[in-house]
Amino acid sequence: NLSVFPFFFLMGIPGLENAHFWIAFPFCFICLVSLVGNITIIFVVRREPSLYLPMYYFLCMLATLDLILTTSTVPKILGIFWFHSHTIGFKGFVTQMFFIHGFSAVESDVMLAMAFDRYVAICAPLHYTTILTSSSPHPTIKIGCAAFMRGIGFMTPLTFMVNHLPYCGLNVIAHSYCEHMATTPNNIYGITAATFVVGSDSVFIAVSYVLILRTVQGLSSKEAQQKSFSTCGSHICVILIFYTPALFSFHAQHWGHNIPAHIHILLADLYLLGSPMLNPIIYGMKTKQLHQLKPFFIFSQLSCPKDKC
Repeated sequence: NLSVFPFFFLMGIPGLENAHFWIAFPFCFICLVSLVGNITIIFVVRREPSLYLPMYYFLCMLATLDLILTTSTVPKILGIFWFHSHTIGFKGFVTQMFFIHGFSAVESDVMLAMAFDRYVAICAPLHYTTILTSSSPHPTIKIGCAAFMRGIGFMTPLTFMVNHLPYCGLNVIAHSYCEHMATTPNNIYGITAATFVVGSDSVFIAVSYVLILRTVQGLSSKEAQQKSFSTCGSHICVILIFYTPALFSFHAQHWGHNIPAHIHILLADLYLLGSPMLNPIIYGMKTKQLHQLKPFFIFSQLSCPKDKC
């Protein structure tokens, strides 16, 4: 009954309440790096004609999704840690939950699209232009719309289920952002949807890279092999950074009852915030066209000695 249940109380990180003030500083740093890095990627790709390629269009989609995930979670987390703003209205709760789960699913689909782009570029280079650039509207737009509809489509029913459930228990949530309640229908649908989206995307990405590996091993030139591996290296790093904490957090939430709550919450926060921060840094260093551009100079210096960059 929402008339007597107007808000939720987000605890932050249970067990580390006394350290909230100091924990907020790395969260703030992660947010700033994520915002600067992803905005820079979008700006550079739009400004540089040599980057008008499907790979970089998908990269812009990924950067946009990372900005959405960061801006929809970090302000409230910092409000909890620094200003003790633990309460959130019901509509705000449902909205944040929709953005987190929905756009995380869309990001998984975009990573699948990027794997498909690399597969076509390496395994069928003569057909790359025909498949990914020749038709109108642009194929990347079609793929991006399909990823959006698929990701949002699977998570929209979960939002409606949460919105129409009766609430008569405690309104305290042991989390730093809005997670759907562990009711039986939500659990069943949440597990099914996440398993289908993440599981199917992971399988297709793995198949793509197995085929890519077979093709690369068949190349006679060592230089061509190294170039192909270098092209795919940044994407593989991004995939691992996104899926590893995501799968651990998801399974820990449902079955890891012996894991301390503060470890689970910190890993869940890392899943949402780590990937948006690291993605632009990885692509800024690994992708030659971006690495050579001045806006990415700061990222290259983060991991590369000055005399070897």
